[in-house]
Amino acid sequence: AQTQVIGVCYGVNGNNLPSKQEVVDLYKSKGIPRMCILSQDEATLQALRGSNIELMMDVAGETLQSLTDPNVATDWVHRYVTSYSQDVNFKYIVVGNEVHPNYDVAPYILRAMTNMQNPISSVNLQTKVSTAIDATLVTDSYPPNHGVFTVDASPYIGTIIIFLVNNEVPLLPNVYPYFTYVNDQQGISIAYICPFYLQGTNNFGYQNLFNAMLDSTYTALEKMGAPNLEIVVSESGWPFPGGDGALVENAHAYYFNLINHANSGSGTPKRPSRSIQTFLYAMCQNLPYDASSEKENA
Repeated sequence: AQTQVIGVCYGVNGNNLPSKQEVVDLYKSKGIPRMCILSQDEATLQALRGSNIELMMDVAGETLQSLTDPNVATDWVHRYVTSYSQDVNFKYIVVGNEVHPNYDVAPYILRAMTNMQNPISSVNLQTKVSTAIDATLVTDSYPPNHGVFTVDASPYIGTIIIFLVNNEVPLLPNVYPYFTYVNDQQGISIAYICPFYLQGTNNFGYQNLFNAMLDSTYTALEKMGAPNLEIVVSESGWPFPGGDGALVENAHAYYFNLINHANSGSGTPKRPSRSIQTFLYAMCQNLPYDASSEKENA
């Protein structure tokens, strides 16, 4: 499958993993044009020099509070971004990954985003600062035209959305149909998730859960006054082996068809005729499945 809109998250949980340079070379050899790294890592940045791989880089969670100091944020940007920007292709800096409004770091996210975007913009880099959210911040998500941010999430995400709109930056949702399936196996068929291309549609015109989840997020954004805000799917994947439905064949079907769907240009019912930029989770991890974890290797 072609991968013009597909990126892959670079997972580092495991033993006997290949070197950073070997991973970058693997991306290049497979024609993967985008990488997401889940925290700032200078060894990976060194390996990416001259590769032209488009990079999305998360800020380590323990760093977030310190970035509310503009000087610390400026130093961070200089160390991890501008120092490499001549030959590393930074696209997005992700401040907070799946932060909920009740988390201790939640009050720091918007201020950290602002403090990081300012020094990036001051040197005319095209790099943009955003944040990644998980699907539980959107409720009443089916049918998708009912989607709305939860009462708790609305004040938190509302100010962030204003920042994203003003800076023309997409929101980065992590979209995992697997978790929705696991929580409602009576109501959701595996065939509604993995193939992506079913004959016909359900009562609301949806062929797959991935599209439905995206469109419920678009609807929630519309209700927050941001109908034109773009979305880049910062994570999507399928766990294996073990667990309910966490089979190799299901994972293969999900990834293969997600790549084809994202690249097809068909979009979603709410946002038709467009490719869906999506990052797959995750390259190079080799830990066993853990049903208690929010993130599984894939």
